Amino acid sequence: MSTNAELLARRQKAIPRGVATGAPIFLDRAENAEIWDIEGNRYIDFGSGIAVTNTGHRHPKVIAAAAAQLEKFAHVAWQVTGYGSYVELAERLNALAPIADAKTIFFTTGAEATENAVKIARAYTKRQGVITFTGAFHGRTQLTVAMTGKAVPYRTPGTPPAIGIFHCPFPIPIHGTTEEEALHSLYHIMKADIAPTDIAAIVIEPVQGEGGFYQTPVSFMKKLREICDQHGICLVSDEVQTGFARTGKVFATEHFGIEPDLIPVAKALGGGFPISGVIGKSHIMDSVEPGGLGGTYAGNPISCAAALAVLDVIEEEKLCDRANWMGEIMKARINGFKQSNSLRPIGDVRGLGAMVAFELVKERGGNEPDADATKAVTAAALDAGLILLSCGYYANTIRLLAPLTIPEAQLHEGLDRLEVALKAV
Repeated sequence: MSTNAELLARRQKAIPRGVATGAPIFLDRAENAEIWDIEGNRYIDFGSGIAVTNTGHRHPKVIAAAAAQLEKFAHVAWQVTGYGSYVELAERLNALAPIADAKTIFFTTGAEATENAVKIARAYTKRQGVITFTGAFHGRTQLTVAMTGKAVPYRTPGTPPAIGIFHCPFPIPIHGTTEEEALHSLYHIMKADIAPTDIAAIVIEPVQGEGGFYQTPVSFMKKLREICDQHGICLVSDEVQTGFARTGKVFATEHFGIEPDLIPVAKALGGGFPISGVIGKSHIMDSVEPGGLGGTYAGNPISCAAALAVLDVIEEEKLCDRANWMGEIMKARINGFKQSNSLRPIGDVRGLGAMVAFELVKERGGNEPDADATKAVTAAALDAGLILLSCGYYANTIRLLAPLTIPEAQLHEGLDRLEVALKAV
């Protein structure tokens, strides 16, 4: 069997460096919140494949559903012949989503979902303009990378900005942008750059993912809904990373008391199998002519079967409640770390449900981001047997994305390993 070092050398020769891998290890197997590399080393997984395995690695119910579908057929293409699991999954999401009269279409990746949400909004409004926010991440396709509110590392040299995409500052008071200032900037864009009557969509994450787990203020989200209603703009709530119990609700949008027009979803929906979708108001979703939406692998039957099982697990195992319980444990522990003089200085600690993050800062009690320390802590965590992800507009945020099915003992074990990493740096 190859070693991690041997496979890393082969990877560097065979695969372009543009697709990065955070941890220089190669996995052999995974089970719930534990993974083992090819050398037999065990890790607690606080990454969940970037918020994908909310139901844990290889949840028995999800695996059984996928295996049962494999016994029937693996692919036919929805555009050629239909299958019941696609219809059933759409029906269940329509009933769960915070949209009164919804329809759902499926794709394969999160970027496809956000891109198609814009496509649908443009078809409905017959407008081109799109407003997104600094720090946002919406994908790596040519359109979604332009929507993404962070240039490095997502926009490769020579990538032109997409026409009609405008970025508004995201309100982060601890880093100098208040809600009022963000709204002022939005109004400025509508005065100076593009008229409201030319804007198809405002796209926002209820909680920024790659941007640093900053939560959209409830009042700000409500104001966006008012602005969209006033000007006939589609409000798109990007739930690719926040969806499916991660924030203590099936959809994070439920925390805001508003009804979005479109909701792109992906990641945790498939429990490890690739599937994404757009849920939206029926009259908006029906604005695209037949043949205008779809994809060869979109709504793959194996992924649909897995996703139906994921929704069962979320309900049966009460994962929304468990996310809230986990979040309180993680925040309490991190706030304890923050008080310690023997650990790396910690700044803001935040979280909605089990979507928890904290910032590393240069001085105790300050807010100046420490990106170098953040890299060092994720590396030290790996040495301690913990898979840990960083993120953030300032590259100084550690995010905790443990599976919502993690046993309590392993949750505490992971937090113990995090403490070791904070002490080592």
